[in-house]
Amino acid sequence: MKLVSWNVNGVRAAARKGLLDWFAREKPDVLCLQETKAMPEQLDSDLKEIPSYTAEWNWAEKKGYSGVATYTRVPVNQVKRGLGIPEYDREGRVLISTYPQFVLFNVYFPNGKASPERLAYKMGFYADFLKILDEYRRKGHKHLVICGDVNTAHREIDLARPKENRKISGFLPEECAWIDKLLTDGFIDTFREFEQGPGHYSWWDMQSRARERNVGWRIDYFFISRELKSALKQAFILPEVMGSDHCPVGIELK
Repeated sequence: MKLVSWNVNGVRAAARKGLLDWFAREKPDVLCLQETKAMPEQLDSDLKEIPSYTAEWNWAEKKGYSGVATYTRVPVNQVKRGLGIPEYDREGRVLISTYPQFVLFNVYFPNGKASPERLAYKMGFYADFLKILDEYRRKGHKHLVICGDVNTAHREIDLARPKENRKISGFLPEECAWIDKLLTDGFIDTFREFEQGPGHYSWWDMQSRARERNVGWRIDYFFISRELKSALKQAFILPEVMGSDHCPVGIELK
């Protein structure tokens, strides 16, 4: 089963840049999008009705902001919108899909750069998300998959200029420590199971044309619970795929 995640920075803009053609070529079993920036009534039918797939959307109360979507051609038992916490759910950041084999969390984690208040919001979201993962585990869900734009680079090899960004949200010690905690709690950074070197990024600043120089950040992830490790066959980043300031990332599970 191939699962792909992509922050498209506006699904309608991405569609104009070839999203649907790429989707048809890639043929993932599950495609998770973040920062869709659209409500369902704003979407053309070609985005809502893709042959062989069902699509679920979650959107923000504020127009043109945040939002996630999950396309799947694998049968789903249940889909839940949001975390059940109003201060987060009004921003439309989460879709939780329960499959027979695992539970999939498609998440657009908050960005903390705008202000100290938004950083506090991000860290609160991080903490509460861990609690919800614990709840799923206590209820017997051992096979968990988390994907999306986490908005944090974990280690120095995960961004091109770590020293210059140590005091910038996205690479603050407390943000990186949250990923440490996630891994300590029993999750695996799937990409690092296959690639230990630097230079692999999923986001680049568009204004400075950083992508041309590969001056980027790896802030988009697939994490899986350790119980799924034996099923993990591949993890990948697709930097050649254009259409957003992010590129797709993905995994293959047996």
